[in-house]
Amino acid sequence: MALDVEAIRAQIPALKSGSARFDAPGGTQTPQPVIDAIGEALANPLANRGRTTEGERNADGIVSEARAALGDLLATDPRGIVLGRSATQLAYDLSRTLAKSWGPGDEVVVTRLDHDSNIRPWVQAAEAAGASVRTADFDPATGELRPEHVEAVLSPRTRLVAVTAASNLVGAMPDLPAVARLAHGVGALVHVDAVHYASHAVVDPAVLGADTLVCSPYKFLGPHLGVLAARPEFLESLRPDKLLPSSDAVPERFELGTLPYELLAGTRAAVDFLAGLDPEARGSRRDRLVASFAALEAHEDALRGRIEQGLAALDGITVYSRAVRRTPTLLFTVAGLRPAEVYRHLADHGVDAPAGTFYALEASRRLGLGDEGGVRVGLAPYTDTDDVDRLLTALGTLNG
Repeated sequence: MALDVEAIRAQIPALKSGSARFDAPGGTQTPQPVIDAIGEALANPLANRGRTTEGERNADGIVSEARAALGDLLATDPRGIVLGRSATQLAYDLSRTLAKSWGPGDEVVVTRLDHDSNIRPWVQAAEAAGASVRTADFDPATGELRPEHVEAVLSPRTRLVAVTAASNLVGAMPDLPAVARLAHGVGALVHVDAVHYASHAVVDPAVLGADTLVCSPYKFLGPHLGVLAARPEFLESLRPDKLLPSSDAVPERFELGTLPYELLAGTRAAVDFLAGLDPEARGSRRDRLVASFAALEAHEDALRGRIEQGLAALDGITVYSRAVRRTPTLLFTVAGLRPAEVYRHLADHGVDAPAGTFYALEASRRLGLGDEGGVRVGLAPYTDTDDVDRLLTALGTLNG
């Protein structure tokens, strides 16, 4: 079924500001049901988790419901859902934990396509352990990270491969199952950054070949948090640093301090909102999520095509998002203008499409864009054709 974009937009108060928003890869706007869930959690009694008082029970229920919702979204046993402040924080925590078993002679593989949060934590953890780092390149002409790029840097000494499911800069979606088969073939773990991917496609770590996977609810209509998904039995094998009195149970042993209960309530609401994007979807929440993401992909692909056709008709624009499989995310530059100048021009015309490297620094440099990057346009469930037309019209006035 096609998305009812008008109905979706009506539930997102921030859109009343009037801007055409193409900044979703950096964080989506928040639906009213998510806002209400956060407020309701704060309006009712809350305490540290337990089963004795009402506040304790409310907190415990919120955490359980959030894990269950995220388990449905990420096709993961809720006992394998680790909650944290951000995907970056979780990557750092995981890298330090895994690096306890690394040493000289071991190797870690990262890629130039990735956001720096899936590069630097692994590089720094490897350096601290005395292990080596090898970097997989990608094709700058297409933005493609192909399996052979990763295969070229694998060896029997590879302990882990860190790879993105979708580039937050150019949208390229590597063939992760093929990459994972190669990595597992040499005995390496696979850590997947699905922060950008989870906003646009159905996530299934088993299909992707991910041993561990991270995402961020604020990229898919939720509040600012990070989530790590893994098999509970794998988490049981790890011994992270933790406070002595804190729980040693999985997944709690990985969660530092008191969880933000109100944000977890909002996260559960965000997953439910996603599951309702296709109002005709039936079945379990996972079934409804799969159906809704299918409708979302069709909607976003159509808008992406409209943008790409419009950009092709404008002089002086170079588009860097050319991978065969890609999210509805486009990076471009305009001849004779710095990306920041284009960003300001668009903002003056009520179009929010930011400029920069967006922490994908290595990818930007490999594309020849240095530390300045380009202008990024990203779509969300609430993007409509009017937004697209406003973007293209504003770009058409750059030299006017």
